[in-house]
Amino acid sequence: MADQNAVREEEEIIFRSPFPAVLVPENISLPEFVLRTDWKENEKFSNNVALVEASTGKEYTYDQVFSLTKKVAAGLVQTVGVLKGDVVLVVLPNMAEYPIIVLGIMLAGAVFSGSNPAAHVTEIEKQVRDSGAKILVTVSSVFYQLCNLEFMASITVIMADDHSKVEGKSVPLATLFETDDSVIELPVVGQNDLCALPYSSGTTGASKGVMLTHRNLIANLCSTLFDVDESLLGKFTTLGLMPFFHIYGITGICCATLRNKGKVVVMSRFDLRLFMDVLINCGVNFAPIVPPIMLALVKNPIVEEYDLSRLQLKAIMTAAAPLAPDLQRAFHEKFPGVEVQEAYGLTEHSCITLTHCSPDNNIRGIAKKKSVGFILPNLEVKFVDPETGKSLPRNCQGELCVRSQCVMQGYYQKPRETETTVDSQGWLHTGDVGFIDDDGDVFIVDRIKELIKYKGFQVAPAELEAILLSHPSVDDAAVVPLADEEAGEIPAACVVKKAGGTESEDDILKFVASQVASYKKVRVLHFVPSIPKSSSGKILRRLVRDNLLNLTKAASN
Repeated sequence: MADQNAVREEEEIIFRSPFPAVLVPENISLPEFVLRTDWKENEKFSNNVALVEASTGKEYTYDQVFSLTKKVAAGLVQTVGVLKGDVVLVVLPNMAEYPIIVLGIMLAGAVFSGSNPAAHVTEIEKQVRDSGAKILVTVSSVFYQLCNLEFMASITVIMADDHSKVEGKSVPLATLFETDDSVIELPVVGQNDLCALPYSSGTTGASKGVMLTHRNLIANLCSTLFDVDESLLGKFTTLGLMPFFHIYGITGICCATLRNKGKVVVMSRFDLRLFMDVLINCGVNFAPIVPPIMLALVKNPIVEEYDLSRLQLKAIMTAAAPLAPDLQRAFHEKFPGVEVQEAYGLTEHSCITLTHCSPDNNIRGIAKKKSVGFILPNLEVKFVDPETGKSLPRNCQGELCVRSQCVMQGYYQKPRETETTVDSQGWLHTGDVGFIDDDGDVFIVDRIKELIKYKGFQVAPAELEAILLSHPSVDDAAVVPLADEEAGEIPAACVVKKAGGTESEDDILKFVASQVASYKKVRVLHFVPSIPKSSSGKILRRLVRDNLLNLTKAASN
């Protein structure tokens, strides 16, 4: 049984899903696939609420989503002059209209590229120039930060909020919503056409445009949703908190939920009180979140103010960052009826790659703790020695590589970076270190570039972070390497101490040292107000490292 899903091809050991391949439909665009326009049963969901904003109560039914998506596509072609292949940069907070705008862009044959509305103006400008975006969809607060920049003179702006504030300088979204789509001929969209250009730092280097086709995203959704039972259609409410400009938010949350005719409860930012109100009062069944939010649910006293018996929450899914076992244990104790799923994915692989359990938890059951799950259908996986490139057998740690129809077409206008990430055989080299066990469960140890080399020994930051988070006075932590003349690199940590915690930095150092081998000990530790993280929950290790260097320098003066 151990190797029934592993095959040797030209001395390569390749692992596949324990489940049979699933069909990926052809001759259909992503918007058509997501909205299931080919289904006769589509009408029975037409009055169901598809999207609702938690803060305002504004909502759209499936009939409205379907109609407005076509109108946005037609309006982009007729009013804005969008051509097939044009890049449309969307700089919006999470809002009910966001998925409609994105699907409309794709239906028009254009390419959606999302950006963080909280990003610095120079970052947005860089993405505009790098992607060649010709249209910008945004809100007035972002517009006024950008309006005097040089590139704005040659870009068409679509305003998603109060258009009157910038009258004459933009097209209101309302105009697109009112387009008569019956008289507009949309371009023919093929599955090999690009539909998304999200930006990712990849395994190394600066942020790069990830070229994804309709086929890439449809294939990912087919693999991810392979065992959703038809009886669940229209019956699940998903929390839409993760940023929609991120592939996790727009594909893993919005497209997946709309495909299955569920409801997305949209939140534009994380506020713990609003979060708890939404969970209880909006009947959320499924909440994709990140570990820092789990940490707040477990440790913040605000949660105690709520009647948790009213929760209809069945499962949460964490992604984007490792989940410490102690945090998972504490969550189970506080929310015993809520299943914790863990997923692993990459922008370069169109979103989800591995998943902790099947959605209805009936086909296979839950994977082991600390595992990110099993290989999804239609995917091939191997683990290679980072030094030799040799593929490795089960239970041997190596770089995780994946091959499937979900693998990106490459980094936009960056052939060299593409070649170092996707090899000539189509394998996407993730930069993550992991292994697969005898039962087919996959474990991620850490990222290659984040492993700390202490006197030749490899130290995984995630392991030390998990230990730090198990301390009752620690709210958050990040571990990074610092250069050391003798050791090469030493583990160093930034720690957020819980209010009321009395331990010193030396006390925390001793706590970690008592639980690890001597070479894994944290050598430098500083208390900080917060850990810098991306909008998707990943620790921004470069900023942590810079902060530690400054703190260490200040302490030595």
